[in-house]
Amino acid sequence: GVPFQGTTVGLAPVMAMCSDFQSGGVNMDHSDNAIGVAATIAHEMGHNFGMNHDSAGCCTTPAEDGGCIMASATGHPFPKVFNQCNRKELEKYLQSGGGMCLSNMPDTKKMYGGKKCGNGYLEEGEECDCGEVEECNNPCCDASTCSLKPGADCAHGSCCHQCKLMSPGTLCRESSGLCDLPEYCTGESPFCPPNSYQIDGASCDGGKAYCYSGMCLTYKDQCLQLWGPGARPAPDACFEKVNAAGDIYGNCGKDIYGNYRKCEMRDAKCGKIQCQSSASKPLQSNAVAIDTTIRTQRTQLRCRGTHVYRSESEEKEMLDPGLVLTGTKCGSHHVCFEGRCQNTSIIFESESCSKKCHGHGVCNNNKNCHCNQGWAPPFCNKQGRGGSLDSGPPTPEGPSAVVITLAILAPILLLIGIMFLFYYMKCWNRFAICSLKKTPQFSDTSGNGHANPAFKLKTPQEQRKVIGFPEIPSKPPPQQAPGLRINSQQPPAFSAGYRCGVGQPTGPAQPAPAKDVARRTPPSRPAPPAPKPPLSQDISRPQPPQRALPANPIPARPRDWPGNSPAVSLPPAHPRTPGRLQPAAEVGAE
Repeated sequence: GVPFQGTTVGLAPVMAMCSDFQSGGVNMDHSDNAIGVAATIAHEMGHNFGMNHDSAGCCTTPAEDGGCIMASATGHPFPKVFNQCNRKELEKYLQSGGGMCLSNMPDTKKMYGGKKCGNGYLEEGEECDCGEVEECNNPCCDASTCSLKPGADCAHGSCCHQCKLMSPGTLCRESSGLCDLPEYCTGESPFCPPNSYQIDGASCDGGKAYCYSGMCLTYKDQCLQLWGPGARPAPDACFEKVNAAGDIYGNCGKDIYGNYRKCEMRDAKCGKIQCQSSASKPLQSNAVAIDTTIRTQRTQLRCRGTHVYRSESEEKEMLDPGLVLTGTKCGSHHVCFEGRCQNTSIIFESESCSKKCHGHGVCNNNKNCHCNQGWAPPFCNKQGRGGSLDSGPPTPEGPSAVVITLAILAPILLLIGIMFLFYYMKCWNRFAICSLKKTPQFSDTSGNGHANPAFKLKTPQEQRKVIGFPEIPSKPPPQQAPGLRINSQQPPAFSAGYRCGVGQPTGPAQPAPAKDVARRTPPSRPAPPAPKPPLSQDISRPQPPQRALPANPIPARPRDWPGNSPAVSLPPAHPRTPGRLQPAAEVGAE
């Protein structure tokens, strides 16, 4: 190879780890100490992962201990650590989708030193490899022989769970962005299939951008990465004016001689990115803002670019992070590539590849169709489960959210309906009424349907006591006579209204309810005005006595009302002699 001139010992593009055209770096064997060369390789790989040179305050490791790997210049002792600034830049790069290729399994056939049981890498001829016997804690692998333990089907991989292979269709890697595609377990391998993403040039973000290396690149996202929340791309006039200068602050890259190249009008949006932001400085630790004011016919535009001041050797070492990223859409069917806005048909093969998917899928980076749900690979022209030959079979589509919701709510609603019906029927059986009609005005307090004792019925058939409510009549009961006043002896069994489920009235115990008892009609005459109810005529008279009554009978006792204690029969009186006490007669109940 050809050595670098000056103090440069390595060169690598920034944020290009998974790029098909820029991935990699060049390092020079500049030291007899292997640690020095390793530090240079780590430095250049840091650029590939989106890391820039450390700015003031980032590295806290003292120089006598080697400092930090991403310092702009290193020496002896050689650095061995990254810092928190590097960590943040790496996280930002991975979150943007730049590490699409990092999920794939490395090829262990070409490992330095050859295969060896106990090195922690699963190589040809090994069933598992969990490292040395002393360090292995894998319950599925025998570290001494690199073979599976009895009963185990696997020992490694995201599709291996408790030494068993996961079922086909289990999601093992979710999509990480608009251009990424999901992968599923195959049921045959413990490892998730290699990561796949949409082919370069596939449309994304609603047609506003193209996929490139698994990322959906837009001017807005790049401005947000450079300036933070609220940043947005500047108008086209900013790109055209600033990048036409062809200097360090506005250009379309460098030519083969290392000179800054002016941007033609058609290439202006592929030079230094111009944003609008209220931030005081860019987010990048060692970047500064380059502000330019442009006057138009109607207003003034503030165009904000970024620049990283570096030495001449550093300028050659890394690409300018303030340039528009390769793969960014710069026009209809045009994309930025090598500092120029070029037609996608020259750069990408997405259009020809997508035609074979019959409109039911997209082309992946392996130029295979990734079919939508309901269509089968390889060409998405037959019904199937979706996915691709590279992603594994996806899980069959489950029931929709509406179906799941109905399946959950249906038993609950049915249970509520049954409980309501049971409660309603319980009310009906208990009170015989559960409607919106008011309760009758006549309460059953004495057991015979009449509250006024003046209208009590004496026949045994009419002395049946009614507990609860009688059946609802087919027509409304007749209106009571004018002036009728009901004298209740007890509180009513229930008050007028729409109650259902109230307790029974207090009082003496009532006999069992009689079924099918007709409702008593109101009295046809008004209550007597006397405070005491008059004695009613007893319809049923006692049988005539067996013997003749005496000449002077004992005065009869007042007859008890029906419902009180049973009647007492008196024996016949004996003749009395004046002035002589007579023995008391024994009274017995018949």
